[in-house]
Amino acid sequence: MAVAPETQPAVEIAAEAEVKKTEAASKVAAALRKLFGEGGELRVEPDRVMFVSSDLGALRYLKDQFRDRRVRSSARRLLLTNRGEDSSQTFVLLNKQAATVGIGALCDDPSESALGPIVLRLRSDNLDSVIDWLTAGYERSSTS
Repeated sequence: MAVAPETQPAVEIAAEAEVKKTEAASKVAAALRKLFGEGGELRVEPDRVMFVSSDLGALRYLKDQFRDRRVRSSARRLLLTNRGEDSSQTFVLLNKQAATVGIGALCDDPSESALGPIVLRLRSDNLDSVIDWLTAGYERSSTS
């Protein structure tokens, strides 16, 4: 179910990946573009690549990946666990190697991505709504 544009919560999206000496910045940039599409600005530097956007639609592919790979509840758990003190920001780690082939694979720890993870940071005054939208349809446990 798509969220109507007028009901989408305002969000700041920043995804960043370090470019290791054995990698080409253009390939890291292509990996980020596969996950986040054209709905934002891609900044390529020699040692890092960053994607920034304020368009919730930039997370559509990742939302679909979480659904198709049946990891919505894991994504939700990580987003809630990694929430900042002020409750308006959170982050999740994504496997950079998987992203090169268009797969949004979650990491619990940076060491799970051999070439370093993609760090996806989300900031919103309505972060609960952003998390709900991104993980819509997650299965709730019987204790919650």
